[in-house]
Amino acid sequence: MSPANESRLSKAERTAQAREKARAIREEQLKKDKRNKLLVGWGIVVAIVVIIAVVAFVVVGNVQNNAPIADQGPTPANGNVHGGVTLLANTEVVKSEPATVNVADVPAPPATKPATVTVPGGEAEAGKPVKVIAYIDFICPVCKRFETTYGESLTNLRNEGKISLEYRPLGFLDQQSSTNYSSRAANAAACVVNSSPEKYAEFFNLLFERQPAEGGAGISDKDLKAMATEIGAANIDSCVDSKQFRPWVKVATQEAAAIGITGTPTIFIDGKQWDGTTDLNADIQTAIDAKG
Repeated sequence: MSPANESRLSKAERTAQAREKARAIREEQLKKDKRNKLLVGWGIVVAIVVIIAVVAFVVVGNVQNNAPIADQGPTPANGNVHGGVTLLANTEVVKSEPATVNVADVPAPPATKPATVTVPGGEAEAGKPVKVIAYIDFICPVCKRFETTYGESLTNLRNEGKISLEYRPLGFLDQQSSTNYSSRAANAAACVVNSSPEKYAEFFNLLFERQPAEGGAGISDKDLKAMATEIGAANIDSCVDSKQFRPWVKVATQEAAAIGITGTPTIFIDGKQWDGTTDLNADIQTAIDAKG
């Protein structure tokens, strides 16, 4: 039958057909709306789960970073009982015997502030290079400025065998970060000197080069570990994760406070405290000349 001969739909049939089409469109739209609501609902659930995971990660990280540190622990290989690592020429460091430090052994502060600070292990030794001891904090901006000003000349002097340069990193400014960054960075440096002493100076310099601003979280443990790998040091992951040398840093920090160290950097030249108002290089040269 040709289209011309097909029977035309009645008005009622056309109306019914239109209603059926409208119903089908409404049902399809309702299905789409339901799917969209489900997708939005699941999206919200996923977002909430992600937020909870992030918050949990931050909370767990903060709990771990701020957990109490033991009062007793080992010194790193190549570190002394006063929290120091002594650099000699080039990449050489002074070797030290394994030891244990304990907060209980830290002397009580004197009843009255002494006129001069006596630094343990700082006394001059005949026939030996001039001893330069520097108490520093890795988040201390003034310490970074000190390194920028004097780092190169101190490196040259030790490379020439005229001085030994001992750094004693402290946790004085832990309160200036939300994660005890000062102590964490000092621990990471101790981990490096423990397994890769020839990389200590390079890691030390990198910590100041990338010094974080005070008030924040500081460099994460993950990035501290990556920095050690970056300079070619042995893997320090387990050392950092276990906070292996945090007690060592804790004892050094308390000992420094007990002997009268009130801030960083604090520098000693053969046991005599530098007051910061004179040229450090000139004062060191005077001590070198005095040794003949």
